[in-house]
Amino acid sequence: MKRRTKININPKHVLMFCVFISALLIIISLRFGEKLKPVKEAVGSAITPMQRGINVVGMFISDKLDNFKKINELLEENERLKEQVNVLSYENKLLLQDKRELDELRRLFKLDQKYLDYPKVAAHVISKDSDNWYNVFTIDKGTRDGLAKNMNVLAGNGLAGIIIEAHYNYSIVRSIIDDNSSVSGMILDSSDLCIVKGDLQLMDEGKIRVEHIDIATDVKEGAEVVTSHISDYFFEGISIGYITEVKVDASKMTKTAYLKPVVDFERLEEVLIITELKEPLID
Repeated sequence: MKRRTKININPKHVLMFCVFISALLIIISLRFGEKLKPVKEAVGSAITPMQRGINVVGMFISDKLDNFKKINELLEENERLKEQVNVLSYENKLLLQDKRELDELRRLFKLDQKYLDYPKVAAHVISKDSDNWYNVFTIDKGTRDGLAKNMNVLAGNGLAGIIIEAHYNYSIVRSIIDDNSSVSGMILDSSDLCIVKGDLQLMDEGKIRVEHIDIATDVKEGAEVVTSHISDYFFEGISIGYITEVKVDASKMTKTAYLKPVVDFERLEEVLIITELKEPLID
């Protein structure tokens, strides 16, 4: 088998050859420029369309690369804006929550000022029954905070209910709208007595029942009803609500009215508890 002869070419020699050829072509171009003009034109005519095509392709690729770069920049900017929106949304929620808490504290302060004669403590509502209304709910204060069964609970602009169970660190409250609630009331305009009865079905219409109004009592719509002096557990003069409708009972001896409570029993977050018990009535 024949051995191939290995040819070693020195790179220096290749470079010198290329330089020589380049110099020779430059000299020929300068010396015989006019004579080579047809050749240049022929080569130019052949190469120009290729250059134009290459330029078009190059510009197309360059535009696409620029567009791709801009898309990436827009995507990055979009992500940054999304992060900013998320941060601003979170901060806005915090501000709304702070505003809601501030409004609630203002309402509690106003309520506290309205009933300055009674010592009170504030509490958060932490749970309620599964229905739509706060007819029975739990607060985060208990016996360790000085609370006890039958203490009056205030919210909104008046009476919310009464504590029915007091435990070490929580208490359960029955509101005045509960079916088992019955409060001795008084119509403020006339000082006539009545009974405010809880009725959850009526609360769907935003009202509860006022019973046992004397037939001779002139009850006007809009009259305020407050807790009466003969109530067993409720302090006197706490606002319950306002009369919205009056009708004569079938017996023709009494009247029944409907009352809109001064407390929003769909939304309860903070309450005030009067930390005294009403002294029992002396027979």
